[in-house]
Amino acid sequence: MNIEVRTAAPGPRPKPGRRARPEHHTGWSIGDRVGLAAAWAAGISLCVVAAVIVLFMAWKGLQFLHLDMLTSSPEASMDQSKSGGFLDPLVGTLLLTVIGIAIAVPVGVGIAVWLTEYGKPAGLARLVESGVEVVAGTPSIVLAIFGLLVFQQGFMGIFSFTAAGGAVFGRSFIAAGSMMALIALPLVIGSTREALNSIPRHVREASYALGKDRASTIRRVLLPSARSGIATGATLGMGRICGDTAIVVVLLGASMQTTPESGPLGLLRGTGSTLTSYVYNNSPAGEGNAPDKAYAAAFVLLMIVLLLNFVVGLIGKRNKPQWN
Repeated sequence: MNIEVRTAAPGPRPKPGRRARPEHHTGWSIGDRVGLAAAWAAGISLCVVAAVIVLFMAWKGLQFLHLDMLTSSPEASMDQSKSGGFLDPLVGTLLLTVIGIAIAVPVGVGIAVWLTEYGKPAGLARLVESGVEVVAGTPSIVLAIFGLLVFQQGFMGIFSFTAAGGAVFGRSFIAAGSMMALIALPLVIGSTREALNSIPRHVREASYALGKDRASTIRRVLLPSARSGIATGATLGMGRICGDTAIVVVLLGASMQTTPESGPLGLLRGTGSTLTSYVYNNSPAGEGNAPDKAYAAAFVLLMIVLLLNFVVGLIGKRNKPQWN
């Protein structure tokens, strides 16, 4: 006797690389439905607010932005609306960002590697982690006051603006950039640690089996694999540096024009401003009385931050190593 066995036709399978969407559950409670609706409303509201900010600043900024604003320096005048552009604050923003991130990246990567790959003694590792959290939660104005206290010391005069009589003011691009590095440091450490923790343990064991010591494994295997995370942390840190104002006002002087000092480090020891302080000084709340220029500078600053966020997105989409 022949028995015919029939199997049900297989249903559609989800495409590779995509998660199967859960079926809509018609038996959800009222609380679940309200929570889902609130989540959708919160997400859409955030997108609307972000779009309104970008569109409003684009409308105002493009209305008053001219090429000569980007190529001319501010001039001393009671009416800033007729006193040049904001070339100096733009250059100051870029210079301060470069100084801050140049300090934060090597220090942050070193701390992240030590916490992730060594972490001994355990008490010291916990203390360092607590210190990183404290720095991340400290307001920037507090960091600015601390930096002013440090760089006003006499032996720090080579790094900051110094008066003719030898008095150290503690204000310079070096001083402001050093404190800006503390703002970016937690972001670099967090992204680097996350990237290192995502590397499977057997990758380290394979390197050890080939005769590599821990230092060589970190340098030749782990850090190259964590480059995406390091770049993400550095880019986020640059965004934080570009948007800070308190440190600029306290440690950079927030003067309209860049004033370099004499000597080989004259520009770095000098004072100046950034786009954030320029926007504040020329806004209706400031003393510049040039809201049109404030809108134009704010639009340029917003474009810089959006560009950095776009770079973060590109870094996140890069193909990461596939560990088997």
